[in-house]
Amino acid sequence: MRIGELAGIVGVTTRTIRHYHHLGLLPEPERRANGYRAYGLRHAVVLARIRRLTELGLGLAEVRDVLADDAGRELVEVLGELDADLARQEDAIRERRERLRVLLDGAKRGVLSAEGPVSPELGEFFAEVARSTAEREGPESVMAARDRELLAVIDTTAPPEDRDRLLAAMRPALATPGAVERANEVYRLLDELADTDLADPRTQAAVDEAARALADALPDSLLDDLDAKGVQAVADGLGRGGDDRFLEAFFADFAPAQAEAVRRGMRLLMERGAR
Repeated sequence: MRIGELAGIVGVTTRTIRHYHHLGLLPEPERRANGYRAYGLRHAVVLARIRRLTELGLGLAEVRDVLADDAGRELVEVLGELDADLARQEDAIRERRERLRVLLDGAKRGVLSAEGPVSPELGEFFAEVARSTAEREGPESVMAARDRELLAVIDTTAPPEDRDRLLAAMRPALATPGAVERANEVYRLLDELADTDLADPRTQAAVDEAARALADALPDSLLDDLDAKGVQAVADGLGRGGDDRFLEAFFADFAPAQAEAVRRGMRLLMERGAR
């Protein structure tokens, strides 16, 4: 039979057959006197096997290894690897769908975060915060938006166990009566420091007020459940030429008075934890 007939029987294209010839997957018959190649049953058997293997998800290099092993041992090994790879893909798809579910649920409730997509855990955390502040009037705090952005960065870059520890440490802040009001007050005080002169004594008083409000709003679990070194690094003022580039970028996004208020607030939190 000719190449077109073989292609029709097996359900592939003639271009595919020629490609398999080029790769050495399918033996190429000699041309007859009339110039045409004559394909036999053996070609159909091999071509059908190639099709079945590729439909399972094997790459052509893997198919070549399978075809080279007449005893079939390579096929068992390759199929096992393929099964494991498909299992990993299934896990990844489930995780992606879970992220989408959280985003879609948030959209239905009108609390879809602009920082998304994030992990399901952080997405639900954002939703809880949004539900708690839904009745608050006026424009959103700039510092509140930066807070979410920072959490989204940590969510993307931190190992899952560190991310889970952070969320576990922050949840008590939501459960405490008046926590949302305290957080909004901190954001308000920090927003007011945006265009102030740190050298002004009045600014220094405002920085102290914001620092105390920040320390009061932060739960003790930040020290209990997290590595206190991270809190100490902020309190020590890294970001002003220190070695921690992330903190340096973190503070660079703040006005000088805002950054100082955050540092002082962390120092107060450390002092409270030491008592």
